[in-house]
Amino acid sequence: MDIVQKILDGDIRAVARLMRDIDDEIPSAKEVLKELYPHTGKAYVIGFTGSPGVGKSTLVDRLVDKLRAEGKTVGILAIDPTSPFTGGAILGDRIRMQRHFLDPGVFIRSLATRGHFGGLTRSTHDMIDVLDAMGKDVIIVETVGVGQDEIEIAHTAHTTVLVTVPGMGDEVQAIKAGIMEIGDIFVVNKSDREGSRKTVRELRNLVELGLRRHKTEGPPWEPPIIQTVASKNKGIDELYEAIIKHQKYLFDNKATKLEQVLYDRAKLHFIGILRDQLFNTVIERARERGEDLDLLVSKIVHRDVDPYSLANELVERELVNSKSKEK
Repeated sequence: MDIVQKILDGDIRAVARLMRDIDDEIPSAKEVLKELYPHTGKAYVIGFTGSPGVGKSTLVDRLVDKLRAEGKTVGILAIDPTSPFTGGAILGDRIRMQRHFLDPGVFIRSLATRGHFGGLTRSTHDMIDVLDAMGKDVIIVETVGVGQDEIEIAHTAHTTVLVTVPGMGDEVQAIKAGIMEIGDIFVVNKSDREGSRKTVRELRNLVELGLRRHKTEGPPWEPPIIQTVASKNKGIDELYEAIIKHQKYLFDNKATKLEQVLYDRAKLHFIGILRDQLFNTVIERARERGEDLDLLVSKIVHRDVDPYSLANELVERELVNSKSKEK
């Protein structure tokens, strides 16, 4: 297809158009994604997560400077909160990264969560594939920053950077439960603030505790704790070096670490696609019978049926129809 070749050639307009179609769930976009998939798997994906206000966007902005100085092309997917009025992304991240707009080696796209939990969006994985096929060397995904449930990024990125700042009393506590699962690298940004040493000490204790409790196959990775002041470009070299070191660790242990990262990402992506397709199929079949989603919800609201039984009925009806067609 013409658009496939344009994307493989790095055509920015073709990429932007496909991403818009993916976000709007245009059916033809899936056909393009199928054609692009064999051309993916080359880019290195870095995830940035952490609560709002910790400076993720500024860190990403500074890291892009470093990557571009190294001659690497970069794609950025910034997950923004959804506007309650338009349903679109509130473009805070793109505003903060605006000095990269004119750089042909950088592609930036803001995505709205649209109610999707886990810090990403339903279309994030597909857009990673598009940027990958486009030829970007590094893809940075910045999560929306809603709190400790943002573990989806850990199963999406090769390297996950968890960002915190001093003076947020609940910050370390909030990430304690999933600390080893989320972070490959920990960043204490705005480390010129009072309390920076205390935050670093708490993180180091949690990392050491996690290393003792979570025994892994092969050599263990000890997440480094990097202190930065992104607004003053301090600590960015150290952060970049830590990312390169983790990348080398993954590729030096392909049989264990890298394969697990790739498996987790493929599994999460596949389950998401399967869930969406099953939902869309069941709802479409119900609509063909004159029962749209609003009517089904109305039955639940009026207590004509409970949601569990109704969901079970719809799924079983679809399975029965499928078996009948096979016969």
